[in-house]
Formats: sequence, C-alpha cells, structure tokens
Amino acid sequence: MRTDLAPRHSDATPAEGGRGIRARAASAWARPGLRLAALAVVVVVLIALYLFTAVPGSLAFALKIRSASVVAMVVVAVAVGVSTVVFHTITQNRILTPSIMGFDAFYLLISTVIVFTLGSTAFLRTDPVVLWLVQVAVMVAFSVFLFTWLFGGKRRSIHLMLLVGIVLGTFFRSFTEWMQRMLDPLDFQVLTDTAFASLTRPDETLLLLTGILVLLGCLAVVPLLNTLDVLTLGEPAAVGLGVNHKRVIMALFAIVSVMVAASTALVGPILFFGLIVANLAYSYAGTFRHRWTLPTAALLGVLCLVGGQLLLERVFAFGASLSIVIEFAGGLFFLYLVLRKGAR
Repeated sequence: MRTDLAPRHSDATPAEGGRGIRARAASAWARPGLRLAALAVVVVVLIALYLFTAVPGSLAFALKIRSASVVAMVVVAVAVGVSTVVFHTITQNRILTPSIMGFDAFYLLISTVIVFTLGSTAFLRTDPVVLWLVQVAVMVAFSVFLFTWLFGGKRRSIHLMLLVGIVLGTFFRSFTEWMQRMLDPLDFQVLTDTAFASLTRPDETLLLLTGILVLLGCLAVVPLLNTLDVLTLGEPAAVGLGVNHKRVIMALFAIVSVMVAASTALVGPILFFGLIVANLAYSYAGTFRHRWTLPTAALLGVLCLVGGQLLLERVFAFGASLSIVIEFAGGLFFLYLVLRKGAR
C-alpha cells in the first residue's frame, strides 16, 4: 500500500488566500475595541511629538509649559466630546449641541455684563478662581432652571427645549453685541480676548478645578451607559423598558451643564468643536453603543486639539488661534450636515 509523502497544499489560489487575509483584517478592524486602541496610539504619539519636538531651550521648562497645555486640551476634549454625545442622545438630534443652543453665548454675556458694569480694570483684577466660580455657577444655575422649567409639566417636550434654547442663544448674542457697542475701546479689547478660546498656558488652579468637575461628570455617566443605549430608541421605548425617563434626562442635563460650563469658563467658547468630534465619533466607532462612542469622541477631541496645535505651531508657524480654525471648519461642517439632512 502506497503512502503519499508529498506535502499537502491548500486548494485555495494565492488570490483567494489574499482575499481571505484582507477579509479577516477587515473583520478585525470592524471591532470597536481595535479602532479605539488604534486611535489611542495615534493620540499618544501626537502628544509625545507636541511635548518633545522643537524644544528651543531647557527641556524641563518646555515640558512644564507644554504639559499644562496638553492637560487643558485633554480636559476640554473630554468635557466637550462626552457632553455633546450625551446631549445628542437625550435630544435625539445629532446636529444641535449645547454651544449652538446658546451656552457659549451666555458665557460671553456674563463676561460682557461684568466688563460693562465694573469696567475692564476690575475684570482683570478679579481673582481668576472667583471669576471662574461665578461663571460656572451662573451658567449651571441658568441651564438647570431652564431644563427644570421645560420638563416641569406634561406639556413640555424636547422640541420646545430646542426651540427655546435657540431663541435664547440669539437673544444673548444680540444683547451682548448691544452692550459691546457702548464700551470704550480698551474695555472692548479686553472683552474680545475672552471671546476666543485659549488652550495655551491655562491657570493651573482653574485647570485642576475643571479637571475635577469633568472627572466627576464622566464617573456619573459610566453607570448610565446602558441607559443611554436605551434612550437612543426614543422615549416610548425607553419608558416601556423600565427607564424613569424624566429623572434620567434631568440628571444627564445637569451633568452636561456642569461639564460644558466648566470647560467654557476655563478656556472660552469653541462653538462647533463638539459637533465635529461627536459626528466623527459615530462614523469612526462603527456603532452607537455609548461605551465606544463616548471614549472615541474624547480621543478624537484630543486628536483635533493636539494635532491642530502641533500643525499650527511646528509646521505652518501660524500665529492664529486654533479656535478660529475650528470655528471655520466647524461652520462648514455644520452647513454640510444641515444640507445633507435637508436633501434627505
């Protein structure tokens, strides 16, 4: 009896084998965990490049300055990314964000009222911690009052909340512009500096306070990840599945208000930043489960801020603020989303 000792080969052709490898690679890349890990690696590389490249003098001094900027970018990215995704879930709308609805306009109104009533000298001499606490407290109190009023009765709805938010945002901007027209040039110049976000050289005390509030907000969201997934099905389905819709919505609105208010009071307004990172997170994660979309939005936010600052400073040597570039790109992206929704 003969025994075939020749080596056995697969019947698949090299082309078919290549297609199988590509199919397995595509299947592995479809996993949200792998995508998130790859994004985290890219973010770490960008942070390392920002910290250790093009050091003009002492490395220790440069790291001290740059590390504070990186921490501020991370805190703002996490606050804006997480709050925007949560806001989209509870409003069932992926175009509107807290900033677009008037939170940033209310921040500028607070600063304008302070300068208008006390003057730029008193504004600059005020303890930054006190000023930050006043801005955060006023923004949180206003947003909580607004949400409580809107959800206080049976006739209240998400759509009414969105309409009121947009109208109030327009009113805040108009009233702010009216007061700014009556300021003297020096006061107006001081106020203009607060109108654009500044991510470089943040106040360390304010950065610590903001980081604590953002961390507490993230920890409060973690137990509600599954509930957020249920809320994506809509209010009737969520109530049918045992979710106390009104209580959960109010709790989430409070978390969003604190995170947005803290980050805005720290660096200033960035109007379209949340819109960009949230919608990119939905596409990149490949799933709408919040355990993946929330960290993806946070990492994409860090990627945009650190990567954008790195390009502006080290590649293009631009003196412009990163927030201006984000505002321009975000405005175009907002128009694209609106036109795409309208075409549908």
